[in-house]
Amino acid sequence: MAMTDEDKARRALGALLSVCAGDVAEAVEGWLARLSHERRLSPKTREAYARDLTQVLRILADHLGGRPGLTQLAALAPSDVRAVLAARRADGAAARSLVRLLAAARSFARHLEREGLGRVGPLSAVRAPKVAKGLPKPVTVQAALALSDPETRAGEAREPWVLARDAAVLALLYGAGLRISEALGLKANQAPKGGAEGQVTVLGKGNKTRMVPLIAPVSRAVADYVSLCPFALAPDTPLFRGARGGPLSPRIVQLAVERMRGALGLPDSATPHALRHSFATHLLAQGGELRAIQELLGHASLSTTQIYTALDDSALMRAYRAAHPRA
Repeated sequence: MAMTDEDKARRALGALLSVCAGDVAEAVEGWLARLSHERRLSPKTREAYARDLTQVLRILADHLGGRPGLTQLAALAPSDVRAVLAARRADGAAARSLVRLLAAARSFARHLEREGLGRVGPLSAVRAPKVAKGLPKPVTVQAALALSDPETRAGEAREPWVLARDAAVLALLYGAGLRISEALGLKANQAPKGGAEGQVTVLGKGNKTRMVPLIAPVSRAVADYVSLCPFALAPDTPLFRGARGGPLSPRIVQLAVERMRGALGLPDSATPHALRHSFATHLLAQGGELRAIQELLGHASLSTTQIYTALDDSALMRAYRAAHPRA
């Protein structure tokens, strides 16, 4: 039986508690509870935070000669923090991993200070390594349409409802800009009726909900899947089902895309998430407003959405020509 995100988060917590002293362990549980209830982070994100802090405390235990307690954490020097980063770099960790490691440690340090349990100042004194910003890798319009078209896989020896299901999920990624977790998190009672234009409420990062409009082709793809699905889709159960009727795994969708990109001659960067990037990039290329795209994608900050302008400078020039008096 596959582990749920909650199971993985509990396992990560167990590993974390095993590398620190009792007083730190108690503070860790309070920190993770705060991340869950106040910051509303998902189990998967909490697991990542716990995993990163585990690495920090494990290296500190080796460096200090014993599991660190609150007293030892308060007495840390900048050289101790640099030793942690150096150890991870020696293990082959990339700059992005080191930044994430520091972020987890600093988040825990802020919690300690907030609770009056001590101050770990050196964490703020050590500068995080610079990370080169990677640009999204969208696919072309033709490739995106082919990936979300059930006819692309018409020759495969698979049941029609499976092909319709995968096409519906990919249509939501490219046609509505959903994350794969958001698409697979939809309930049966959220399926659009009759294949007409509509809207759907999705649960995104940080347990934040947003309303996403659905164009008719996307609604039709979902409706086609619903009409062929052999399982009873009770209102509050997962919309997308696996071969045995359970919730559909993201890995199944990823494998379907891997097969298609081989047949279509697409690069390895053509993944399900690349369809979400393609949604944003193609909207921007057609004159879509950056603020509207931000809302559709569910980005908390406009700066996150602005990365797509680096892929298409023509969108900025169109806005310039349309609005500037001297244009």
